[in-house]
Amino acid sequence: MSASQIATALPEIVLVLGAIALLLIGVFSEPRGYSLVTSLSVLLLAVVIVLVAMSPDAKAFSGSFTVDAFSRFTKILVLIGAGTAILMSSDYLKAKGIEKFEYPVMILLATTGMMMMLSANDLIALYIGLELQSLALYVVASIHRDDLKSTEAGLKYFVLGALSSGMLLYGASLIYGFSGTISFTGIATAVKDHVGLGLIFGIVFLLAGLAFKISAVPFHMWTPDVYEGAPTPVTTLFAGAPKIAAMGLLVRVIITSFPSALAQWQQIVVFLSIASMALGSFAAIGQNNIKRLMAYSSIGHMGFALVGLAAGTVEGVQGVLIYLALYLGTTVGTFACILSMKRDGTYVENINDLSGLSDKYPVRAYVLAALMFSLAGIPPLSGFWGKWYVFVAAVHANLYWLAVLGVLTSVVGAFYYLRVVKIMFFDAPSQNLEPMSGTMRAVLFVSAVTLAYILYPALINGPAASAAASLWPAG
Repeated sequence: MSASQIATALPEIVLVLGAIALLLIGVFSEPRGYSLVTSLSVLLLAVVIVLVAMSPDAKAFSGSFTVDAFSRFTKILVLIGAGTAILMSSDYLKAKGIEKFEYPVMILLATTGMMMMLSANDLIALYIGLELQSLALYVVASIHRDDLKSTEAGLKYFVLGALSSGMLLYGASLIYGFSGTISFTGIATAVKDHVGLGLIFGIVFLLAGLAFKISAVPFHMWTPDVYEGAPTPVTTLFAGAPKIAAMGLLVRVIITSFPSALAQWQQIVVFLSIASMALGSFAAIGQNNIKRLMAYSSIGHMGFALVGLAAGTVEGVQGVLIYLALYLGTTVGTFACILSMKRDGTYVENINDLSGLSDKYPVRAYVLAALMFSLAGIPPLSGFWGKWYVFVAAVHANLYWLAVLGVLTSVVGAFYYLRVVKIMFFDAPSQNLEPMSGTMRAVLFVSAVTLAYILYPALINGPAASAAASLWPAG
């Protein structure tokens, strides 16, 4: 490995070596290993964010690993999501008696896989990153081994994840067979003048495997059960970093490898988008468990993000990136509120347990209401602008009907978000909840700040525009 290759992959190298070192620290520092490893893990992620931000554009390992503005933008989002999930886990895991030092280490290894996914520039690197992420997340999902629901969640995620990996591998083999190369840019060159039926089948299977990772319909079946069964901090992780990594990988593969097959893959993406928006909007209406509600909400939001990808333009990809950044901030804040729903030492997850929250905890109620309004896409909050950018990109790409369907499903989805607000402000107060921890207050404050995105949109829009343009040769 040359010095230039080491420099290109330095953030990933530092992260994986740090994870190994923290594993050893955890082993030799019991019984206080968890707290020490958790603190050092967050510090390590902060260091890696700086390294990612400073990394120049480059390619390494025969072009299979690439660093550009797109990878830097998405990696920073993933690292923020992973670090926040680790911070928010501490009190919950200690209350449940499952504060294992392996937990933050597994998240670090999963994050390494996510970063590999976002820099992958060929089919083999894609699969390596995807499996490194998935294998670690299977363990994290079932970290509470004595809980039946957590074990069930991990098993479901593992079995269905193996199925999706098989579909993805089959698609990759077809693409390689009909193009003669595994490089994304090489595939684009090979199929520039002719997109055959075999290649179309390969694209379908490849997109099916990636659609599982973002829980797009009809590959969403694992999401509600895993979200409900896994410990809430794990659900927080699943709702953020892995979905951003998978969506980033999907965008890179589609835009870089198949620019000449726009008419073919656009139909698939449009179907995934419409189905996800519809199911996410309608299926959540009858949910009483707030984690299941957030599961269906995340399915819907991935559908909205796919609207931007369906446009197949720089503007559309920029809209996707803005949407993911705003979605991360809002989702993390919502899960901070969920993790603060603790009564008599027990975490409650039923929506009705929020009844009358505004009477006893007005600040918490108003912040959660703002987060719900943002998820519903109500202006001028950040969630509205995320949808605005992807819908405008669809309109400019002449996908008017897709934008209209997106607006309609967004209106339907607003019902269950407003239901939460109604319960908090108009129902009779329930029993008292325990105070929020300092960590949760800090996370909730930062998340609430992201709702004011309109005050300084250039903070996200500028980097997102540069990231989107970097995927096109002319960019």
